[in-house]
Amino acid sequence: MKTTRKCRSLLSVSLNFFALFFSITAFITTYWCVGTQRVPKPKCSKLRTHQCIDYGVNETDPNKVVYSWETGDDRFLFRQFHTGIWFSCEENIHDESEMCRSFIDLAPASEKGMLWLSLVSEMLYIVLLVVGFSLMCLDLVHSRNVIDGLKLNAFAAVFTVLSGLLGMVAHVMYTQVFQVTVSLGPPDWRPYNWDYGWSFCMAWASFTCCMGASVTTLNSYTKTVIEFRHKRKTFEQSIREEQAREAFGYFRERSLHSISKSVEVYSSQTLKSGRKTLIPADSLDLSDIPTSLGEEQC
Repeated sequence: MKTTRKCRSLLSVSLNFFALFFSITAFITTYWCVGTQRVPKPKCSKLRTHQCIDYGVNETDPNKVVYSWETGDDRFLFRQFHTGIWFSCEENIHDESEMCRSFIDLAPASEKGMLWLSLVSEMLYIVLLVVGFSLMCLDLVHSRNVIDGLKLNAFAAVFTVLSGLLGMVAHVMYTQVFQVTVSLGPPDWRPYNWDYGWSFCMAWASFTCCMGASVTTLNSYTKTVIEFRHKRKTFEQSIREEQAREAFGYFRERSLHSISKSVEVYSSQTLKSGRKTLIPADSLDLSDIPTSLGEEQC
């Protein structure tokens, strides 16, 4: 089944919408990277009797000390954390709440410039996606006008491709900044183990939909131009053929008219040359005629 221009425009708009939705969701959430942090267990108290270290200090006899035999990882707690572009949040070991810190403050000084560049690229990525989405919607509304549709398709494809390139650069730069922060960040924040979260996956899904929308828009533009040129070529060829038929018919009629006229002239001249001239009876001299056959014979 032949894909119409409107169907291609709908596909481009849908892909651009998903790209915009995924990018905004990834930009405002804090699950780009998730993992665990290893922190020392707090001191046991009356309110906290588990997941803590009892240093053996008797409240009635402070001078009496009891040693704790916990060693290795038993001396630490593993709390969950999740990090986004703006904030990094981790569990509070003292209660069930979360503590959030600015990821810009956590990044090393040598990486702050790249982090800000990544933030600016992400914002431009979203802005260009909005512009491309608006142009595609206008193209969908003005689908009857081919010329305006071609212009809108061209601009939408350019903005979408630029946004995809900016998004890719922003994602790569943020990944590099996070990896450096894992090694050189504050000691109380450095992860014990980590992996990429669903926000990171949505960011790259947004990039994939963005490039798919740009390719679909370019394909629609190219196919529309080819169809328009083919129709114009066919129309011009039909006009030339029609003009040739009209010219042939005109010259044929003129030729037939000239031939018939020539035949009529020739026929009239032939009739005139073959007609006999009659002599009137009054002009005849009867004396010139022989009176008898004998005389004529003598």
